[in-house]
Amino acid sequence: MKKLLLLFLTTHVFYAYGQKPTADELASLGSIRILDEVEKQINTIAEVDSFRSIKAKSHFKNSYEIWFSQPIDHNDTASKRFPQRVILGHVGFNEPVMVELQGYSIRRTSSYELANYFKANQLIIEHRYFAKSRPDSLDWNKLTTWQAATDQHIVIEKIKTAVYPESKFITTGISKGGQCTLLHNALYPKDAVASVPYVAPLNFAREDDRIYSFLKSVGTARQRNQIETFQKLCLSKKDELVPMLHAKADKKGWRWNLSTEKAFEYYVLEYSFAFWQWGRYDFDEIPNARSSNEEILKHVLAVSGVSFFEESGVEPQRPFFWVAHTEIGLYGYETVAFEKYLGTTEPYLFEFTLPVGTNPPYDPTAVKNVQKHLDTKAENIFCIYGGMDTWSATKVELNADAAKRNCFVYVFEDGHHQTRIKHFPKTERKDILERLEEILEKKVDAY
Repeated sequence: MKKLLLLFLTTHVFYAYGQKPTADELASLGSIRILDEVEKQINTIAEVDSFRSIKAKSHFKNSYEIWFSQPIDHNDTASKRFPQRVILGHVGFNEPVMVELQGYSIRRTSSYELANYFKANQLIIEHRYFAKSRPDSLDWNKLTTWQAATDQHIVIEKIKTAVYPESKFITTGISKGGQCTLLHNALYPKDAVASVPYVAPLNFAREDDRIYSFLKSVGTARQRNQIETFQKLCLSKKDELVPMLHAKADKKGWRWNLSTEKAFEYYVLEYSFAFWQWGRYDFDEIPNARSSNEEILKHVLAVSGVSFFEESGVEPQRPFFWVAHTEIGLYGYETVAFEKYLGTTEPYLFEFTLPVGTNPPYDPTAVKNVQKHLDTKAENIFCIYGGMDTWSATKVELNADAAKRNCFVYVFEDGHHQTRIKHFPKTERKDILERLEEILEKKVDAY
């Protein structure tokens, strides 16, 4: 008989964690109530291996961690399976369900923006191959956008059928999660009544050169020149800064799959992309020739982010780099302006982030299918971007027919990668939310 872990609180007994109880086990407990109403419904889902009640945050009345059993290969009925982590925040059985499609691991269980606006239920789905949602051994060829979207489809379909048959579902996601939202909508458009991808690139090449064009035009000429001047300052001081970086690495335990010098060059080249992507620093914070070497190195690492190239940061993100190289694309670094310091005009790329011994081809079919879907059939899609975000260089572009199908792109011109609906001026914010209100037939408390 499967074992259940029971948590005794005063005179009540609750199912806390473990494998799903069988019908016989439930019956054997007689009149003792061990499952709440949501848990009873979750318990009917054959694909759920285990679940537990967790601390409810935000406006949720109850929250649950659920582990779905997913096939590694959805094309193979005999495929080995892996556990996929899902977080459900519950408000009511007739309330809307906001489905947060994670492009990475689940990092929070509290309410995201849409669930907060509509005081809705929230379903967060961790992406395959991230954190603990992964097989014991990784077959990288099974990490595709179609396999991931099918994982998400199964979770949505099963939760919808068992728990929320009367509710309307909206899919949403941020950054790579936004890409997942677009890809999922193109493959499984009936899973949701609308989709809201945030800051989602739609790249059409492994190294999409629209990124380079953006970096040559964003902001003012003076601002762009200041950034390039700082990058050249860093590279001109390589002989002094690389030993300092090496010393920091020894002290902090940093390691790279590159030489320290090459890693330093990547941080400097990443600087312009990251500066505009996040918008976390003012221009008067950029060091200059009068700044100390310590100030210069500290700043470039802070803006570019040590973990982006460092081994312990790359390893958990390797699934992202795999799918970026194979389907969803990313970018490289143009080096013409820095040839004097690098000795090359060849772009610096990201092959070092791939699993050892792999060299996968790039296939743009998935993103081209998304664009075709957006051009012809997509309905109720609302894309959110920050105009100063480097990733807005490859934002969704819609044709004239899209508005008839209630598909729109909203750009907050002063925004960066953390742009959300709440950051827009009231007129645009109201327009977005009213469109969602009409679809959901539910009002928000305030715009």
